[in-house]
Order: sequence, then C-alpha cells, then structure tokens
Amino acid sequence: MSADLDYPRLLHVAGTILDGAVEEFRAGVGAPSAVVKGATDFATQVDLDLERRLSAELAEQTQIPVHGEEFGGPDPDSGVVWVLDPVDGTFNYSTGVPLTGILLGLVVDGDPILGLTWLPLQNRRYAAHVDGPLLVDGEPAPPLTETDLATSVLAYGPFNAGYGGRYPGAQRADVLRGLSSRAARVRMTGSTGVDLSFTAAGIFGGAVIFGRHAWDNAPGTALVRAAGGVATDLAGAPWTVNSPSLVVGAPGLHSELLDVITEASHGEWKE
Repeated sequence: MSADLDYPRLLHVAGTILDGAVEEFRAGVGAPSAVVKGATDFATQVDLDLERRLSAELAEQTQIPVHGEEFGGPDPDSGVVWVLDPVDGTFNYSTGVPLTGILLGLVVDGDPILGLTWLPLQNRRYAAHVDGPLLVDGEPAPPLTETDLATSVLAYGPFNAGYGGRYPGAQRADVLRGLSSRAARVRMTGSTGVDLSFTAAGIFGGAVIFGRHAWDNAPGTALVRAAGGVATDLAGAPWTVNSPSLVVGAPGLHSELLDVITEASHGEWKE
C-alpha cells in the first residue's frame, strides 16, 4: 500500500501546513492548562485549537485521516493514517522552556514511513520519509555513523521513581544509574520530539522513551530510521505503533544501549 504514496509530495504538503501553524504556536507559549489529564499532565487551549486546525487541513489537502493526541481518530495500526501531537512537551511549553514542538507522522499499517518535527522556538525543522535522507531546515543532513555510549550524549525519558506500571520508576532509576557510568552525558529534555529529532541529527547518540503513544514516537522513529539509525522497543523488537516503548540510537550505540538496559533492569524488560 505504501508503494502508492508519493512521499516527497506528502512531506512537502505536510511541511507547508505545519509552517502555517508556527506563529500560532509561538504566540501561545506560557498557555495554562485547559484540560487536566493527570497531576502534571494536561493540554492547553493551544493543543486543542492547533489539533483541530492541523487535522482539518491535513485531511482536506492529503485525503488521509488524522489521529491526534487530544481528539483521537482512526486506529493507526491499520491503513494509512497521520498521527499528530500539536504541542509536544506541553509542560515545557506552558512554563516557557523552549524544548517543545509540533510532531506529525504518517504510518502505514502501524509502521512509520514519514515524520516531521517542527521546533518553532528554536526555528528548526526536521523532516524525512522512509527512503531518506533526513532534512534539517530543508537541507539534507549527513547519515548517522557508528558511534558508542562513551563518546555520546544520551536522552532519557522523565519518570517518578515511586511510580509502578510496566516500567517501574525504581527500575528506570537503576537503568539511569547504569547509563550514567557508560554514556559521556545523559540529558532529560521533557520532549520526546526533541529527543528523537536530535538523535536523528546526531546531536544525541540515542534516546530511551518509556511512553507508548504513536503521536509521540512515530514521527521521530521515521526521522531516526531515515538518518540511518535504529529504532526498537526496550526488548529490541522493531518499533511499530503497538510497541510499548522506544529505544533509538546511531549504529553501534543502539546495541550497546540495549545491553546496558537489559543488564540494569535484570532482564525483566525483555518482553
């Protein structure tokens, strides 16, 4: 089915639509919570307004349905579907931390084939389709080359050490401890889009994402793979929209990263 899609055209159309939303995104920085989802998880009015706007424009101009973070949509596991996060890193956005952006991916039967990450507060745009290359502000970037943890900066997902769930906070802390002695530096940005686009661009060597949402992970997974990187879940299986987690990295570093995760989690995250 994906063979019938015109990737360059879709990338251009989607990029033009996101460009049109940049000023509205910038104008809303510091917006308060409008919809409470959890103790520190919420959506601003900008999230809601941008999702409505972008979803309508994408559906009209590409004839492809949209699944958004705030309003849902068709199952991204089946058929051709856009997945959209209108404001990634909402806590950052609401407090004025400039690590936040707009994420858009195209998935076909659950596999990411195209991704865009717009970071308006940094005036930076990352885009790619499955055949590559990664485009940074419209210009081709060099492919990722083999590297290792000892010389790389690693992004690590936020967590509360007291939380339980599929990946308990205490074990996440153990993994972070293990990585802290192996990676040159570890960073926690609070934005999945930043973590993944920076990995695709070679700024970060890799990233560990504990969330499972397609709108967070699909766009950046497409970017990383287009750049020549590797994207799996914590157990090492290739990432799809049904994956429970995401680990991305440059060649060489990714396998080293999985080894550290397995060792520090005592193999309990091998699903």
